[in-house]
Amino acid sequence: MIEIVVVLRVEDAVLDFLSVLTDPDPGGGPAAVVLADRGDILSLPAGTPPAERLALLAPYVRPAEEGAASPGPAALAGLVRRAADGHSARVWTHSPADNRRSRGRVGRDTAVACAGLADTVPVLTVRHAVGYSPYLQFVSDLDRPLGLEQVAAKLGFVNGPAAGLLGTPSPEFVVQTPRIPAAERFFSADPGERERLFALLASLGDEAAAVPDPWEFATSPYEARRLDATAAWVRRHSPPGGPLVEVGACEGALTSRLAADGFSVYATEPNPHFRARLDAAQRDTPAVRIGSEDLAGLAKDGPDGAAYLLVEMLYYGQDLALLDDLPTGLLFLALEPEALETRLRPWLAASPVWRTVEEIPLVTPRVESVCGGRAYLSKRGSVGLALRRTGC
Repeated sequence: MIEIVVVLRVEDAVLDFLSVLTDPDPGGGPAAVVLADRGDILSLPAGTPPAERLALLAPYVRPAEEGAASPGPAALAGLVRRAADGHSARVWTHSPADNRRSRGRVGRDTAVACAGLADTVPVLTVRHAVGYSPYLQFVSDLDRPLGLEQVAAKLGFVNGPAAGLLGTPSPEFVVQTPRIPAAERFFSADPGERERLFALLASLGDEAAAVPDPWEFATSPYEARRLDATAAWVRRHSPPGGPLVEVGACEGALTSRLAADGFSVYATEPNPHFRARLDAAQRDTPAVRIGSEDLAGLAKDGPDGAAYLLVEMLYYGQDLALLDDLPTGLLFLALEPEALETRLRPWLAASPVWRTVEEIPLVTPRVESVCGGRAYLSKRGSVGLALRRTGC
């Protein structure tokens, strides 16, 4: 049997998988490190002492390269097959929920690749490294505290061959204390967990839409309370019947609540995957129309609305000046408290166009399990601001 570590770049193998490469328990059996971004396979023969194994890896350390990326499941399947060289294998790779998306994709793609290798390579297990996880806490399957010698070896590699990464300005590649764990933790994930973990950390785009309901609006007690409170808040300020424009409706969790309250809703969603699910969910609801405009499109040529709703969607660098051009006299904005203070509050204080008519906590923070209990995270609460256009 061979241990195969599949990583984006060589320093990742030492930072998160040192215990796999130097574990004396297998009796110094063979190992291989697959560098996904370059397609290199680094063979570590059986019986090679730990220090010599790290010396074999050292020449492959490179400066930060922003273009480093997964080659995809098909290419990774070929690399794992070559690395196994006819042996059964245990495969170790990044977490699909690594907040560095380049690593998260390698972890996800490697698991997909290994699932298709059953006929040619007996892959006994695929385990993901918890690694540095600032947003999620994981329920791990295997924890390996490092001994003093292993920690010294890891730090020696960091301060030696990888020293150039200690001061790099790149957040994707900088090596700092939290990314040098003294205990390496691993977990296995079934395909559903894997895809949800990958989508959960994506935030936007096709990666986030890789699974239905990536943020678990349909099953989360926190999200249910937030959505119910948001609908009730809108209802107090806007009598049912008035046309509402919901910006960034995603799959329609709030849309359905507003329609049930008797509102006519124009729900917009730029992402085609989310929009298709939104359309399917609202197809039999005459009071709901679906659009594809983003905030800029609505500011330029959006329909008149009794109110525009921008609920939990102003996190992505949108130009807040566009809000002044929305064809409505009433805005409902909702964000987590920190984003409200740092992003919305300064803009609103300087705005001659909008005045606050209500500020309300919609839901308080809660720590909640996600992805079938594989991980948990803090939901940070949501605060609503109802704004009226000056003179209205």
